[in-house]
Amino acid sequence: MKLSSFLIPILVLIAYDGIGQEVDMSNAICIAREQSVEAKEARQSFISIYWAYRSYKASRLPSFNLYGGLMNFDRSLTLMQSYEDGSFQYVNSYNLQNSLGLQVSQNLTFTGGTLSVYSDLSRIDQFGMDKSLTWYSQPVTVSYYQPLFTYNQFKWDKKIEPKEYEKGKRQYMESMELITINTVRAYHSLILARMNNDIATSNYANTGKMLSVARERQMLGSVTRDELLQLELRMLNDSISINETAVAVREAQMVLNSVLGYDESYEITPVLEENLPDVYMDYDLVMAKALENSTFHLDNEINLLNAEAAVAQAKASRGISMSLNARFGLSQTAPDFGGVYSDLLDQEVVGLSFSVPIFDWGLGKGKVQKAKAAQEVVRAQVQQSENDFRRQIFMAVGQFNNQRHQCSVSKRAMLIAQERYELMMEKFRSGKASVMELNTAQSENDTALQKYITDVSNFWEYYYTLRQYTLYDFIKGRDLDIDFNEMIN
Repeated sequence: MKLSSFLIPILVLIAYDGIGQEVDMSNAICIAREQSVEAKEARQSFISIYWAYRSYKASRLPSFNLYGGLMNFDRSLTLMQSYEDGSFQYVNSYNLQNSLGLQVSQNLTFTGGTLSVYSDLSRIDQFGMDKSLTWYSQPVTVSYYQPLFTYNQFKWDKKIEPKEYEKGKRQYMESMELITINTVRAYHSLILARMNNDIATSNYANTGKMLSVARERQMLGSVTRDELLQLELRMLNDSISINETAVAVREAQMVLNSVLGYDESYEITPVLEENLPDVYMDYDLVMAKALENSTFHLDNEINLLNAEAAVAQAKASRGISMSLNARFGLSQTAPDFGGVYSDLLDQEVVGLSFSVPIFDWGLGKGKVQKAKAAQEVVRAQVQQSENDFRRQIFMAVGQFNNQRHQCSVSKRAMLIAQERYELMMEKFRSGKASVMELNTAQSENDTALQKYITDVSNFWEYYYTLRQYTLYDFIKGRDLDIDFNEMIN
């Protein structure tokens, strides 16, 4: 009796008694998806992908450039070679040059070439003894650069970049679902920690009452000294459990706060969601949605396209390399501005450059074979990943469908164990049950309650894992959707 009187005030001070703000699981998920560190990182990662895609789209549009040089003053000695006898001599250079031009360029995806249209005007002021003024204009000039028999980067970017952007959107949604899973896990960990603390506190109080009854029954001879010591030992263990579970509650609270983006001082009272949705997962539907919505299939497509592009690049680099440069336009030079746009002269410049490897000691062939081997590896990896993914989905569907029944069974077992423990305490008071039977009933009650909470936690974790795989809301029966334009703005 003295021992219990000494322990009770200490346990009251040590045991976790924080109440905090009551938050259900749905609200906790919303908070985590909005303000957690992981959510902010996911948003910034998507924004980076978005602007990369915007840059790609911009590269497919015409570009406008204003170019030129202003106030380029030159007064110096310049080394020049005489065209008559080939001798070198320094001549005095004393001039001022100004130029201004506007260019419009367009990359052509189909051919891989670049088409440009530009217009420019130059003026040279010559100083010194022979003063002069010269204007030079190119009102309209069209130029075209076309690489031949080479790797067309524009063509492959058109195939890959839109898929990369779509993959980025899906990755963001999957990141949100992963945040949801982590929140559900941390949320139920706090529920279980609090429940363990409540169990330890309740067991300590009940064991104290049973110990008083046992002392009275010992005087009557219906309880042995050994059984009395068992109860005292159980009470000591319960007191230790109160302290340990209180620490576990604080730790679980800090973990959940971290997931939600709160500081460690914030206290939340979680609420166990016992009304589980009546959802049955069909494997064919889950698999179809996983292939349709997730990043898995899209990522495989991108890997195959990158491997194919690498082979095309290796083939293009080993053969003939040619490029066509063509320029057509009008030009004129005159000593005055008015004459520089009169009697324009046409100009045509066309050139073809090429490079033909004669003997490269098998270097080009080696690059092609290496790229092809890498492509085959990617194909094999994609095939294996698809097999693994299907097996993973099959197991996840089976786990979820089984867990719904598991929760019903464990809830019933919890209610039975609780009722049995209460009956056993009444029997012990009336002398119809032994200490061993009482301890067994108490342990079974604790285990049944903990198992039920764990099963409910697993149910929601399995459900949101399938949502992450499929990006599909099975309760509402529709694909998950996010307003990406609102997030960017």
